[in-house]
Amino acid sequence: MDEIPQRVLVVTPHPDDAEGWCGGTIAAWIKQDVEVHYVLCTDGGKGTRDRQITSQQLAATREQEQRDAARVLGVKEVVELHHPDGELEDNQDFRREIVRQIRSVRPDVVMCPEPYRRNLAWHRDHRITGQITLDAVFPAARDHLHFVELWRDEGLEPHKTATVLLWGTEQADTRIDITDVLDIKIKAVMAHRSQMTGRSDQEIADFVKERAKEAGAGEGYIYAEAFRKVTFRV
Repeated sequence: MDEIPQRVLVVTPHPDDAEGWCGGTIAAWIKQDVEVHYVLCTDGGKGTRDRQITSQQLAATREQEQRDAARVLGVKEVVELHHPDGELEDNQDFRREIVRQIRSVRPDVVMCPEPYRRNLAWHRDHRITGQITLDAVFPAARDHLHFVELWRDEGLEPHKTATVLLWGTEQADTRIDITDVLDIKIKAVMAHRSQMTGRSDQEIADFVKERAKEAGAGEGYIYAEAFRKVTFRV
């Protein structure tokens, strides 16, 4: 993907998903003065093996980790929807929340999980977030009579987004070079300490490097991130 957007909206199911899958792309774009906004859909309050922590305690920790990671990358804003981890549903209320953010940010590019995977296990929150986001981009954010109350009562005009980049896809057709910002991505990933119990900094860095090396293989990049690109007429 050669074109550089002006504004990007990242819709992430859980704290740490965005950094792991597209943190390098975000860092590279922000270094080129791209404005990036996050929507954090769930509180991440169930992702632990620690029997001594409550979901409320974990959620508070993980949401703070997400804010810390976004600060490392230079993300302008993190909007937290506070849905319980594992309980996202494909419904009008969730779709309205994403449409609200699209119409508020007015992004050129939206980034979110790939909803359609056949051969690899995928968290249901990832599937639902991807599907909701695609439906929000087209046609719900585009047409004023979808969620007319956002236009009528909140003054949020319809918006057409040209490009969606889906991470975690089995059918990648777009790679973005992150070689020059890999260190920033690693630092952002490491902000999610609650998810890395028992792993050393070196192990985390090696894992991130290996996955980025695989994504760049055959494309002439040392390190990259891979996406499926979906385009809409604007």
